Amino acid sequence: MIDQVILAHSILVKVFLAFMVAGIFIPFMTAKKPKGFKKASFIYTMIFQAIATMIAFTGLVALAMGKFGLSLSVIIMIVIWGLLMYIEIKKYKLIKVANFENPQTHQLLRSAFLKISAVQIMLVIMMVILKIMEVKGVISLS
Repeated sequence: MIDQVILAHSILVKVFLAFMVAGIFIPFMTAKKPKGFKKASFIYTMIFQAIATMIAFTGLVALAMGKFGLSLSVIIMIVIWGLLMYIEIKKYKLIKVANFENPQTHQLLRSAFLKISAVQIMLVIMMVILKIMEVKGVISLS
């Protein structure tokens, strides 16, 4: 049973990573439509938070079922999850209150969206690599 929960957690992380990579195209698809960018950003944020919450829930279930304890690896995952959520909420709030009447603001926010998304993707990739290295026995974070 614990193997199924960990598998679900792993699949959700991969879906999350694919979703974030696909989200990079939002600023390009809405280059000429500031209101469309705002709406797409809202939808992206809601889905982002939903998937991130599912990841946290399955991770918590795996932690409780597997009696793994609070290792350094788990603490790093929790910190990265919190950081991802914080960054995403701040990004959306910035876009929500922005004045899109000014084309320069729209351009600036599109650029910020891309940069922030790249940082978020790198955080997830680093955590995945860290876990792979831990499972393979290259490093020990117990």
